[in-house]
Amino acid sequence: MDSLTQIVLGAAVGEAALGRKVGNKAMLWGAVAGTIPDLDVLSKLFVDNVTANELHRGFSHSILFSIIAAPILGWFIAKLYKNKEANWKDWTRLMFLGLFTHPILDAFTTWGTQLFWPFEYKVSFKNIFVVDPLYTIPFLIFVIVAMFYKRTHHKRRKFNTLGLYISSCYMIVTLGLKWNTYQKFRTSLDNQHIEYKEIQTKPTPLNSILWTANVETDDSFLIGYYSLLDKDNRIAFSEFPKNHHLLGKMKTDPLIPRLVKLSEGWYTIEKVDNRVYFNDLRFGQLGMGTEASRFVFSYELFYDNNGELKAKERERNVDEASPLLKKLFQRVFGNKS
Repeated sequence: MDSLTQIVLGAAVGEAALGRKVGNKAMLWGAVAGTIPDLDVLSKLFVDNVTANELHRGFSHSILFSIIAAPILGWFIAKLYKNKEANWKDWTRLMFLGLFTHPILDAFTTWGTQLFWPFEYKVSFKNIFVVDPLYTIPFLIFVIVAMFYKRTHHKRRKFNTLGLYISSCYMIVTLGLKWNTYQKFRTSLDNQHIEYKEIQTKPTPLNSILWTANVETDDSFLIGYYSLLDKDNRIAFSEFPKNHHLLGKMKTDPLIPRLVKLSEGWYTIEKVDNRVYFNDLRFGQLGMGTEASRFVFSYELFYDNNGELKAKERERNVDEASPLLKKLFQRVFGNKS
């Protein structure tokens, strides 16, 4: 999830664990703990894009990391305050909960997380977008309200608990919505007599009303959209040829299996103006349908001056964001035009 959401969750968990003893310090250090796992993004300063994306949501998002880091950070905070209100064990518990709930929340997103690192299996339920105001804003409001009460006031715990309950209930609702929309996509594929190998569904940006499906066939991928507000259950699918043959001699380079693994096999190869692009389909398009400019995660493949194959992440045009969001929300309300 986005940084703000993780900060809010960490603060709420910190308050639940230790707020009655140390007040807003619990929220502060809970928020810090909720931020720490995402510091793995700093790897982009030292390694290439592909390696950085491989490292993201790896060790720092694992149960093992939480177990190792929590007592170290707990010891540091206990030494920092040196008071009798909370001891090393208290701070360790708070930091563990803050560190551990971060990857748990990430596991519900499309990217997923290597919760069981060093095992490479990713946990990814794909039922909530990485930024979802309906999850974050109510949660944030309750946490802010709670922090203005004294640590021993019963309403402080009440508001903080409400925030945790409401956000958790919303998460459960999105799981139900995912199951419902998954059935809609399957039914539409069957009704159109489309043969497919696999289907993955996920919500579109900033909402849980409009859902999209990636569908794998023998030679291509299909992408469709379904809104809970649609009156017609028939779903139109746009087709994107796999074009894996366009890799040519690049296919034998060690970089390609790494990209294939990173995309979990959901990729197409695109050739534009004699440039070859590797498109990772898991995170959707910048737009909708075949008219969309391109996919969110796309790498340009090229040989450098030393003859080594490189993958450069394509830059995203910020100016495109506003019109794309407008089209997105038109579609959310069942506008298929």
